[in-house]
Amino acid sequence: MAKWDEHLAIYDQLVDLSPRFERKGKSVPYTSVNGYMFSILNKDAELGIRLYKESGERFKEEHKTTIFKSHGAVMKDYVLIPDAMLDDLETLAVYLNEAYDHVMSLEPK
Repeated sequence: MAKWDEHLAIYDQLVDLSPRFERKGKSVPYTSVNGYMFSILNKDAELGIRLYKESGERFKEEHKTTIFKSHGAVMKDYVLIPDAMLDDLETLAVYLNEAYDHVMSLEPK
């Protein structure tokens, strides 16, 4: 539970860096706009961010990470944020804002 609380606090700090959106959800925190989620903290305290396909592939390669799963399901276009990156909120904020821009480019649901 300590890891969950720690990662939730980091996630809240990360979301607070951008005034364009806010965190939603209580038991499963996430961000969304226009009917699309673009970040989520799953029950295993793992952070996933939805990126453009090309950006996501590059991110996985550069940060030696993989796809993101939540409740056992692969989340389309999401990357798993390595725990080591959680200390670098400025860099994560760039990716989170890119994720926001990505879903804003999609047709609203």
